[in-house]
Amino acid sequence: MDKKKVMVAIDESECSHYALQWALENLGDTISKSDLIIFTARPTEFIYVQASMFGAAPPDLLMSIQENQKKAALALLGRAKEICAKHGVVAETVTEMGDPKNVICEAAEKHKIQLLIVGSHSRGPIQRAFLGSVSNYCVHNAKCPVLVVRKPVE
Repeated sequence: MDKKKVMVAIDESECSHYALQWALENLGDTISKSDLIIFTARPTEFIYVQASMFGAAPPDLLMSIQENQKKAALALLGRAKEICAKHGVVAETVTEMGDPKNVICEAAEKHKIQLLIVGSHSRGPIQRAFLGSVSNYCVHNAKCPVLVVRKPVE
């Protein structure tokens, strides 16, 4: 029988770190018997906003920003992989460039994920209306079950 595939989507936020920890601690048996993918998106709009501060952005500046963003993403994934290893779980890491909500759903489909786990920033309705909600988008658009892990308010 093929192993199930579980993907945890993370970013630099405390809530996504909590979601990964929660999944490892509460779904340990499921995750240890599955192929685990830790995924992070590299938002493209951030690159262009950062570059536009310099006026018309030269291509080498865009490339430099993209490279730095990729290094940061790989460092984030490396830390996540270490957290998994402390729980005795070997994880594969994947990063894609694009709008996080879209690339998370696309990656889940591409990798034939059976369970997608995302954290929740616990934004209010007004913030969600302006900023959008990646977790809400994934719940409604991913082609697999989505578990949204909300960090308790302290």
